[in-house]
Amino acid sequence: MLDKSFIGHELSVRYADVEAGQLRFFAKATGETNPIYFDLEAAKTAGHESLPAPPTFQFSLELLAPAEKDSLSLLGVDIGKVLHGEQSFKYFNQIYAGDRIKLSSKIVDIYDKKGGALEFIVAETTATNQHGEKVGVTRAVTVVRNG
Repeated sequence: MLDKSFIGHELSVRYADVEAGQLRFFAKATGETNPIYFDLEAAKTAGHESLPAPPTFQFSLELLAPAEKDSLSLLGVDIGKVLHGEQSFKYFNQIYAGDRIKLSSKIVDIYDKKGGALEFIVAETTATNQHGEKVGVTRAVTVVRNG
């Protein structure tokens, strides 16, 4: 059983720099066709200060700046028993090329189902830009198969 005393545990704060090339690549990879994600002039004409990040790009920030010790290693979870359960995003402000994003993650819940055969780790990462504005929150649920 996972140690529930880790509920509320905060992981290391880290920073990710957002580059225009990353945003263009992500937009292309997700099938985006809106020119605001590729062309700076189109973005500015649409009222953006720079190239905006496409929806769900927040997740990529965590890959660019992983925590020193993530929740799975902290809890001693065998990666071979892990399933991706769910992921959701809340948006507060736009992320732009040139931003420096602070990522603060914590374990917000640990629970089990089916008599402990499945355990769930719920983690949230808050993303804040260099102006101190919260830009988004990513919530991820990881499933651990036991037995």
